[in-house]
Amino acid sequence: KCIRVRLIKNGKKITAFVRNDGCLNFTEGNNEVLLAGFGCKGQAVSDIPRIYFKVIKVASFSLLALVKGKKERPRL
Repeated sequence: KCIRVRLIKNGKKITAFVRNDGCLNFTEGNNEVLLAGFGCKGQAVSDIPRIYFKVIKVASFSLLALVKGKKERPRL
């Protein structure tokens, strides 16, 4: 349940964790995502090595609100 993201700031490609079941269905190619730190003090979580970030928002909508059905992302 991880996605590859290219950062706008410096063009680096990183891997980010997508949290709940079904959240991966809300991400599409070329969407802007908001990332947050995943582990404590910039460290990786023990069972997921080399993953330092998690996805919080997709296309300016909270991922948790999309999963719960409170928000609906417009389809283009």
